[in-house]
Amino acid sequence: MKKDKNRIVIFSHSTKYLEKTLKSTVNLANMINGEIVLFLVKKPSDVVREESQLSAIRALSHEYIATDKKIRDILNGYSKTFGVPISYSCSVGNIKNETKKYIQDNSPDVVVLEKRKSAMLDFLGNNTIDYVLQHHQGPIFIVSNDITLEQKNLSMAFLKTDGRIKPVPFAENLLMYTQKPIKSFTITKNCDGLGSYNEFNGKKTIDFVFEKRDDSFKNLSNYLTINNINLLCVNRTNDNFNKKNKHSPDMLNVKDIIANLNVPMLFTGEHNYTS
Repeated sequence: MKKDKNRIVIFSHSTKYLEKTLKSTVNLANMINGEIVLFLVKKPSDVVREESQLSAIRALSHEYIATDKKIRDILNGYSKTFGVPISYSCSVGNIKNETKKYIQDNSPDVVVLEKRKSAMLDFLGNNTIDYVLQHHQGPIFIVSNDITLEQKNLSMAFLKTDGRIKPVPFAENLLMYTQKPIKSFTITKNCDGLGSYNEFNGKKTIDFVFEKRDDSFKNLSNYLTINNINLLCVNRTNDNFNKKNKHSPDMLNVKDIIANLNVPMLFTGEHNYTS
């Protein structure tokens, strides 16, 4: 039976950057017929700073009430403005374990992760992204620090991590909103050309090929900026998030891509999608 909405979950451990995250996520939800759930996880050490059990209980209660009101005010505003259903839940515990448990219990269609200048290293350091990559086989949407995914001005591109454009989740939905020629980027050790033309789902693509070297990501980042790209679709295979894998010299590492490119990114995955 075909479900009505694609379930999109935002994993976060702070409300500081929530509004920036929501701006891109609600636009994605509108394009792919989605509903959004915010799952906020706080580490116990961020909430409880007293050894007394009574003080700890009071701190948890106070934090829950304050966070609940703040989140409700933000989500209600975005839900009414953009017409997208948004709900949320909170948890206090180990971020990796709570994230893994949520994925196993709820099987979301799309996972949203925030890329923040100050917190991205923390995300990578505590291996949260590894947990998501390992336990969520569907698409992962990485929100940018500075660039918002725009429904009305979608400029989409592909980064071919293994030389091909693979099936993209919600491709038909997304292509309805992009009017510009689609860009395709390849970083490879065997660079033979630049600016060839192909098609993806009937849409013309302009292909750019970069030689794989130390400044490849910098060059790619400049091209993304020049072409005003606000959604980069990336092939995610079972191997390209594993640095130890040497299967292909052209294989790109997911965490390297996330760390070096500041644009909204949709990492593809194996899943059944609702159009």
